[in-house]
Amino acid sequence: MATTKLLDYKGSDDYIVTDELRNSVNIAVALQKPLLIKGEPGTGKTMLAQSIAKTLGMNLIIWNIKSTTKAQEGLYLYDTVQRLYDSQFGESDVADIKKYIKLGKLGEAFMSEEQVVLLIDEIDKADLEFPNDLLWELDQMSFYIPETKEMINSRHRPIVIITSNAEKELPDAFLRRCIFHYIAFPDPEGMEKIIAVHHPRLEKHLLEQAMETFYMLRNIPSIQKRPSTSELIDWLQALVVGGISPARIKQELPFLGVLLKKNEDLDTILDQLYGKTKSKTPAAKNNAYNRYRY
Repeated sequence: MATTKLLDYKGSDDYIVTDELRNSVNIAVALQKPLLIKGEPGTGKTMLAQSIAKTLGMNLIIWNIKSTTKAQEGLYLYDTVQRLYDSQFGESDVADIKKYIKLGKLGEAFMSEEQVVLLIDEIDKADLEFPNDLLWELDQMSFYIPETKEMINSRHRPIVIITSNAEKELPDAFLRRCIFHYIAFPDPEGMEKIIAVHHPRLEKHLLEQAMETFYMLRNIPSIQKRPSTSELIDWLQALVVGGISPARIKQELPFLGVLLKKNEDLDTILDQLYGKTKSKTPAAKNNAYNRYRY
């Protein structure tokens, strides 16, 4: 099995990594295997690829996966419509099929003149066969274009980072070919380190009150979408911009719509914690919701 020199990736000035995550990155690069990152939305999975590219001085190629994405799109696309149009109305030679072949994100990474970081983002959004359809290409770092009878071989093996929100299980055959790491949600100590990167001059008492409130909200069992790290960072910015004093944070829950994105969760918080909406008319409820949402 091919290996390369063990890197000493330690994160970057805008991305804090744990020892376990740092080791997973370095081992995946050394073993030349894709690194599969799972975790809650907003825990920094996508930012990890950005940090690796920044630290190593490499370009980052991002392949955003959607529910309709097919593996073929990441390799290449053959523009038959444009070729047909040119054959009827154009003056160019349509016999040259290469002109109508456009490389996808995986193809771009393979053909790059320098090694790049390739992010395959949210792979679990695609259908169940999508990961299996990429097994050969990720193993061999090559693919065949039958229209031009051309084999595309990777010039420099990209560093492949694959993210998943764990919305569906990935095939075992695919998992065997990856190094796996789960980004656990940060504990308060780890969260403070992350916040210090984004808000280095935040007033201490405001941070303490905001953190305590944030973890209190996350720990309410009936919450459907718990607020994430990125939402906490945005909320802190909103508190500062809004001139909110630390004493008001727990009492008033200002700018709650920055943290909670579902009406049901807002209802739960206001009802269970503060009883803000109990025994109110629909119009009064709406006023209460709007007050705490923004």
